[in-house]
Amino acid sequence: MAAPAHTIITFNNVVKQFGRFIALRGVSLDLSAGKLYAILGENGAGKTTLLRVLAGLAQPTRGTVSMLGTSDLRTVTREIGYMAHPSMLYDELSARENLHYFAALYGISKEDRCASLIQTVGLDPALSRPVGQYSQGMRQRLSLARALIHDPKILLLDEPFSNVDVRSAREIASLLGQLRDSGKTLLVITHQSDLLAEVANDQVWMERGRIVTPEERE
Repeated sequence: MAAPAHTIITFNNVVKQFGRFIALRGVSLDLSAGKLYAILGENGAGKTTLLRVLAGLAQPTRGTVSMLGTSDLRTVTREIGYMAHPSMLYDELSARENLHYFAALYGISKEDRCASLIQTVGLDPALSRPVGQYSQGMRQRLSLARALIHDPKILLLDEPFSNVDVRSAREIASLLGQLRDSGKTLLVITHQSDLLAEVANDQVWMERGRIVTPEERE
């Protein structure tokens, strides 16, 4: 019998305001370790802001966020892998060169780590052409490898299936399930919830900056 999952992320009445616009409206949420959460909702619901707060890229206006037992998220940034909606890749570099650059930022110098990750996400480590010539599916795979380069415990993924063909999207979804099974915690924003139907442990619905139950959705 598996041990019960422990809480790894807690939002406590979190408000995030940009001028007069309130992106998060009193969000309270507990997330367990080793699970994959699908973050769902319409555009403007607050999903990306939720991830940016966790990634330390936006500070709550009010309320608190704790992760891995601390509310000082700066101390746990190395345990977070963030795949933003833009790929954040360098088009003039190859896949290997991109990963070498990001590995160096984390003080990781092992060549085999980069090659292994490229293969893990379904790309060819020997492919030398620049990323600017990649298809969208290939770019998304490499962007996921970039987020994994430092072996984080928590993965925050913003629309990993965006503009990706159906076959590639299903392969990426399967890989996310494998990452969950390896013990990582994943928060995945998507408008294609069917792709995560077989791997998501739970769904978090957002509407106008709030967490809502399926019954409360308009």
